[in-house]
Amino acid sequence: MKTSIVFLLCISVFAGFSQGRVVREDETGFAECNVFFSGQVPPEGFTEPFHVKICQQYNKEPRFATLYSTKDKIPLYSAFKFTKPAQSEEENWLVEPQIDDPENDLHEMVHEADIGGAVANLGANQALTSDYVGSGYERGLLNPSLLNEKDFQVATYTLTNAVPLNPALSKSWHRDIGKVVEQALIPHCSKMDHLYLLAGAVPSRVQVKGKVTVPESLWLAACCDAPEGWSLGLVKKTNDENSLADLMVGELEKQLLPGVHLFKGNCGKDKQSQKKREAVLQAVSQIRSGEQVGTNNDQETKENGLVRRVAGIIATPFIKLLELLIYIFVELVKFVFYFLWLVVKRVVGTILGGVCSLWNGMVSYLKAISMVLISIPYDVGRVIINIFLGFLQIVQDVMSLTYRILSIPVGFVLHLAAFPYRSICAIPSVLQDMAAGIMGTFSLVIDATAAVLHGFYYLAWHILKRFVPKGSSGD
Repeated sequence: MKTSIVFLLCISVFAGFSQGRVVREDETGFAECNVFFSGQVPPEGFTEPFHVKICQQYNKEPRFATLYSTKDKIPLYSAFKFTKPAQSEEENWLVEPQIDDPENDLHEMVHEADIGGAVANLGANQALTSDYVGSGYERGLLNPSLLNEKDFQVATYTLTNAVPLNPALSKSWHRDIGKVVEQALIPHCSKMDHLYLLAGAVPSRVQVKGKVTVPESLWLAACCDAPEGWSLGLVKKTNDENSLADLMVGELEKQLLPGVHLFKGNCGKDKQSQKKREAVLQAVSQIRSGEQVGTNNDQETKENGLVRRVAGIIATPFIKLLELLIYIFVELVKFVFYFLWLVVKRVVGTILGGVCSLWNGMVSYLKAISMVLISIPYDVGRVIINIFLGFLQIVQDVMSLTYRILSIPVGFVLHLAAFPYRSICAIPSVLQDMAAGIMGTFSLVIDATAAVLHGFYYLAWHILKRFVPKGSSGD
């Protein structure tokens, strides 16, 4: 996207800045382009949300103003002033990026053939050249290029100034408007820079390729805001290329949207010169009559017209083929630039991806090395501590073994040394126990003897009692 924008900006530097600034809602009227309206007040009554105000500029200078309908994809009117006509410039069509993409960084019109993919939703709110190819219609200019000098003329070749017209109607519209402005309006306005022109279109229900609305009529409103001023309206029906009706501006306004007022204060209606207006109408009538007379009475002109018409019929397929070839060439160029942009984008993306991967690898490698370097002192400390603890364990085991080895003879000696003491100390206890035993034995013998004697006594008593007869009570 950025590559395309830079490319377009480079083209603008070499081709001149052709700006078509979309006027913001917080700006008054058409901003810098208010100078193209009488009293610097734009027409009233065009208030639909799909009406977009465009200040058409070239080389940073306002050239004319356009009210564009994003619904119909055609301009409703273009406001301009007559400038010294220049030699016809080669058609180099422009589009307005901000109509389709308000967030776009391109704040100027760009050549349609060079826009590439720099604008999102291109063609969503405006017509493109592709909408006209093969349709039988051509891009008819509301503000004709032939009424403008060089810089103004270049700015008119924008699709926001074009409506679908069949070739014959487009030719007659430019011819009629050119003659009317140059031969009828300019000579009868005392101050040329006070002649304000509005060229517009009335949308119909017919659409080109279901997108761009074909106008049902074309109109021109003129206001000479000068001493002995006047105003005039002209209407051309699109179904009759030879029609050109003149009428009051008020009558023209009634054919447009309700509540429309084209000129501030009706172009000073109360101060207008009726004589000047009649002179203008007479000049317009002479222009119309001159075309009709030239058609009906001049046989040579009629024959030449027939030859031109036949030549036009023969040449039209070749012209259309040439337009198709040019369109195909332009599309191929656009495709090539878009392809190159994609290649550059892919290469740059691949390089950036490789750089990011390399950077991530280096970061991971440095992180791993840092962790290893940080862990070395910790591991060395752990090893030293483990060695010290092992040494202490060895010392403990040696001491424990030594203690156990030394504890065997010490115990034996202690027990041996204690034997006499314990033996001597045990003699009284033994003697006491022996005395107690002897006394117990003697007592037992006495008890046993007493028990035997008592038994014998008891036995003898019972025997005597049984065998000796009982005596007297006195015995």
